[in-house]
Amino acid sequence: MAIINFVRDYERVARFKLGKFEGMMGPGVVIALPIIHQIQKIDTRTTVLDIPRQTNITKDNAPIEIDFLVYLRVDINDAQKAVLEVEDYTTAVVGLATTTLRAVIGEMDLDDVFSQRDKINEVLRTRLDSETERWGIKVTNVEIREIDPPRDIQEAMNRQMTAERVRRAVILEADGTKQAAITVAEGQKQASILAAEGDRQAEILAAEGDQQATVLRASGYAEALAAIHKVASGVDANTMTLQYVEALKTLGEGESTKFVIPLELTKMLGGLGSFTSQDD
Repeated sequence: MAIINFVRDYERVARFKLGKFEGMMGPGVVIALPIIHQIQKIDTRTTVLDIPRQTNITKDNAPIEIDFLVYLRVDINDAQKAVLEVEDYTTAVVGLATTTLRAVIGEMDLDDVFSQRDKINEVLRTRLDSETERWGIKVTNVEIREIDPPRDIQEAMNRQMTAERVRRAVILEADGTKQAAITVAEGQKQASILAAEGDRQAEILAAEGDQQATVLRASGYAEALAAIHKVASGVDANTMTLQYVEALKTLGEGESTKFVIPLELTKMLGGLGSFTSQDD
């Protein structure tokens, strides 16, 4: 009586006839005859393997414990290799991952192990994928979950991190003080520049004011002289003579006995005589 097997889309069935491999079958219905056929199902979905915690020695001889996860799947195009090339591919991948991790960690210093976790993940994935290809297994991802150093190393790392934080705080404080000093100096510089500019503008305005005042005074003097000249030009000789006579009367009233008479006055007095004779 035939046995009917229903193979899902993510499964493949390796069928053997009297011990001879016939091929991978599915998805769909796969018939197996008792005694004649033997079948083995393979799941092609991604599987997660939890690699047990193990002690690894770094390049600088520091023991650390690491556990990680390996994500893998059977390559659907090479699923027969997972049946024909390896007895239990899950166990084989766990053992290979353990030895590969030890080799990778042994090439790195302790500080690099903590600071380059992503790099370790990628190196592990590449090496495992290269090795498991012959089994028809595709390693899609590797993730380190925890890295635990011994207590004494952990305490030393804590002291180192504390010292590093203190160093950074001192640097930040020094930078802040420096920036504050620069800001104050820049402010003083700008204040000095503004004060000097203000003094310069004040001097310019004062000079302009003096210049305008001088111009206005000169203009006033010019107008006054023009007015005097205009008035003087309308005064005739007789008027000037009378003014001189008035001046002589004033001099005569003084105590002086000697007078200096300008030549122009004598001429004017002569003219005054002729003026009076005409009146007679």
